[in-house]
Amino acid sequence: MVSLQEQLMKAGLVDKKKVTKVNQDKSKQKKEERRTGQQSVDEAKLAAQELQRKNAERARELNAQRDAAAAQKAVQAQIVQLVQKNRQNKGNGDIAYNFTYGAKVERIYVSAAVQEHLVAGRLAIVGMGDHFELVPRVIADKIAERDEARVVRAKASAAPVEDDPYADFKIPDDFTW
Repeated sequence: MVSLQEQLMKAGLVDKKKVTKVNQDKSKQKKEERRTGQQSVDEAKLAAQELQRKNAERARELNAQRDAAAAQKAVQAQIVQLVQKNRQNKGNGDIAYNFTYGAKVERIYVSAAVQEHLVAGRLAIVGMGDHFELVPRVIADKIAERDEARVVRAKASAAPVEDDPYADFKIPDDFTW
């Protein structure tokens, strides 16, 4: 097998004098290292090791990002599957049911029986992109474990204030104008 020095000499990039000078410098450096017991620092080798360490660290970061994206995609697929398997019928849709989703007030049309289930908390609303689905509360809790923002939570009524002058006047949940 031909060494790199011989290849460079054949290509005309270095001459015989340069090769012998480099070999002499190398042997002098090795003798000096043996005599003093200290190893000389090879800057090129250190730079190569540092570059290799940085590349490995970057590769680990990219792998972690890729794994996180795959995990998020898997969670979204689980949510879609839970909703598709457990979605409930909205009924004939003659009553408008308003709710807040994010910062917007949204509206779906449901039957009277479905409205009662929503008000009682037996059904929950789950956002699926541009439309909403009804699922049982147990399924909504499972979806909320994966992505809290997709589930519409009915706001629990605040604890009554002790000196509230209107405490005796309750507003019915099915009140429509």
